[in-house]
Amino acid sequence: MFKRGKEVLVFMFLFKLILLFLVFILSVKLLGKSALAQLTPYDFGAIIFLAYLAFAPIKIEGMKDGVIGMIVIIIIHLLISRLSLFNWLNTFIIGRPTILIKHSKLIYKNLERSRYSLAELLSNLRASGYPDIKDIEYAILEANGEISILPKKELVPVTRKDLHIKPEYSGLPIAVVIEGKVQKQNLKIIHKDEEWLKNELKAKGYHQIKDIFYASVRDNDHSMTVITKDIDDQL
Repeated sequence: MFKRGKEVLVFMFLFKLILLFLVFILSVKLLGKSALAQLTPYDFGAIIFLAYLAFAPIKIEGMKDGVIGMIVIIIIHLLISRLSLFNWLNTFIIGRPTILIKHSKLIYKNLERSRYSLAELLSNLRASGYPDIKDIEYAILEANGEISILPKKELVPVTRKDLHIKPEYSGLPIAVVIEGKVQKQNLKIIHKDEEWLKNELKAKGYHQIKDIFYASVRDNDHSMTVITKDIDDQL
C-alpha cells in the first residue's frame, strides 16, 4: 500500500512537471516574437514571473526528484525538437516568418498581429544601417524574433564578385598552442604532429612550448604566428 502511494506521488509530480512546462512554453509563445528578440523591462519581468508562477507549485523533495525532473524536461525538449522537423507541426511549434515591410511599405496589420511596435522596428532598421523605410525592400520578423532586413538592390554594398575580382585564399589560422599547451587535435587538421611543431618553433628561436602563450599555423602555407607570455605581459 505504501509502495502504491509512493508511485502515485511520483506520477503526480511528473504530471505537474510536464503540464506546467508545456503551459510555460505556450505562455512565452503567446507573448509574441518581439519578447524573444529584445527583452524590454516588461518582457523580462513577464517571463521571470511566468517562470516563477509555473514552477512554484512543484515541490522538489531531495536530489532524486531533482534528477528525475531534469531528465524528464530534457526528454520533452528533445521530443519537441524532433516534432518540429515535421512540416505540419513546425508552424505551430516554432512559428512562421512575418513580413513587416514589403517594397518599402509598412504592413500595419502584420505589425499589430505580431505585437511588434513601430518604434522597435525603426530601432532595428537604424541599427542595421538603414534609417529610411524607403531603402528597405523587405523586413521580415523571423520565428525566433530576429529581424531580417533586405535593402533595395541599389543599396547593397558592392562585393568582389560584382567587380569580377577573384579573392585569394589567405588561409585559416589554426591554433596549435594555447597557453603553453599543444593542441594535438588541431595539428591533425593540418596533417602535422607534435614533433613537427617543436622543430618549427625551434627554427624560429622558441625552445620551450610552455613559454608560448599562443601559436597558430595557416592551413594553406603553414606560416606560423607566435605570441610569447613575455610579449603578452608587456602589452
